[in-house]
Amino acid sequence: MHDELRATIDELFPGVRSDLERLVRIPSISLDGPDTPALREAADLVVELLTEAGAMTRKLELPDAPAAVFAEAAGPEGAPTVLLYAHYDVQPPGNLDDWSGDPFEPVERDGRLYGRAASDDKSGIATHLAALRAFAGAPPVNLKIFVEGEEEIGSPNFARFLEAFEEELRADVIVIADSEHWSVGQPALTTSLRGVVDCVVEVRTLAAGVHSGQFGGAVPDALSSLSRLLATLHDDDGTAAVPDLVGGDADPLDLTEAELREHAGVADGVELVGEGSLTSRMWRRPAISVLAIDAPRIDEAINQIVPVARAKVSVRLAPGDDGPRALAALAAHLESHAPWGAQVTVTPGPGIAQPYELDTTGPAYDAFRAAYLEAWGRESVEIGIGGSIPLVPDLQERFPEVTILLTGVGEPTSRIHGPDESQDLEELRRGCLAETIALTLIGESR
Repeated sequence: MHDELRATIDELFPGVRSDLERLVRIPSISLDGPDTPALREAADLVVELLTEAGAMTRKLELPDAPAAVFAEAAGPEGAPTVLLYAHYDVQPPGNLDDWSGDPFEPVERDGRLYGRAASDDKSGIATHLAALRAFAGAPPVNLKIFVEGEEEIGSPNFARFLEAFEEELRADVIVIADSEHWSVGQPALTTSLRGVVDCVVEVRTLAAGVHSGQFGGAVPDALSSLSRLLATLHDDDGTAAVPDLVGGDADPLDLTEAELREHAGVADGVELVGEGSLTSRMWRRPAISVLAIDAPRIDEAINQIVPVARAKVSVRLAPGDDGPRALAALAAHLESHAPWGAQVTVTPGPGIAQPYELDTTGPAYDAFRAAYLEAWGRESVEIGIGGSIPLVPDLQERFPEVTILLTGVGEPTSRIHGPDESQDLEELRRGCLAETIALTLIGESR
């Protein structure tokens, strides 16, 4: 149906891959701070690539925030405006010994490009570049592109960008290329996001450490007390035990326990936790995780009763829940379950990401469904993701009439955020084609 676009994308794709490799080579880790050489280099490269692709491009800058990149290319008079989103910042690589190679030196193996952010989310930038190039400077819609540099730390300054650059970000349709597909060869549209809240809980049993032989057996230690407190967060089957958290059900699709265990790398003999379908547990049920514990290191331990211990606790919130209410419920649970009368102090984390469910009706969704069918030769499915994208509810609140779509070309075997992250190159090529077709159809729908 769109044979000319297909041929164009096929011709452009070697350059798209080259662009992705250039981006992956830059260790643009937002956790390192808002103004590192790597973040500046990544932003400069995005400006260069978008400009070469035919867009009017500039940086959007605010104090104490990584620069964002904004580009636009005018479409026909009266055409709808579509904003394409991606981010150039990346997660730290973690333990380098867990990688099969240099995380910032992309390499292809078996049709996949390996490297940090090859999928999340520099593939999103590459997808937008392909669509821009395919239209040779004359897109069928008024095209805007926004690429930020701090999504991996929760986009803490996005509200400021939204306030300062409201007109630049205003659009009829916003396509956020920061999600994933259901599997290789099975395209998907993301329809729900879990939110997240977190806190640090401190347990104190003593004013200071005391001799474990002199007082042990009568005086409780803080680390054991903390362990008992954290154990109250789950029922015996691993279901979240904090009262009043919202939960729901999701289409189980065709996910098997064996596939989930393989995708997540679950150790042999470890049971899965929770109840309900696997997709419900990951997309539409609350999930409580202990992310870190502050306590003496083993190599620093002495025969002393530990007086104080802390843990960071995170709760992923199902669509329909409310972040502040859920955080209050978590704090109340922790404070009311203090073992042995230990002193419990709960300090809320610095930010809240609200859960969200998208309205998937309208011509933009029809266009992407048709484009996915043409690019993959099969109907797309609707999925949720268990993670959070705080900017989505921010955008919807600022622009209540806008249609927001969550797309992406990674999938469960991409290992985003983990060692040996990779992107299936054929999925990327099809994603480039699908976005190009969808923009064409959106332009025709006016």
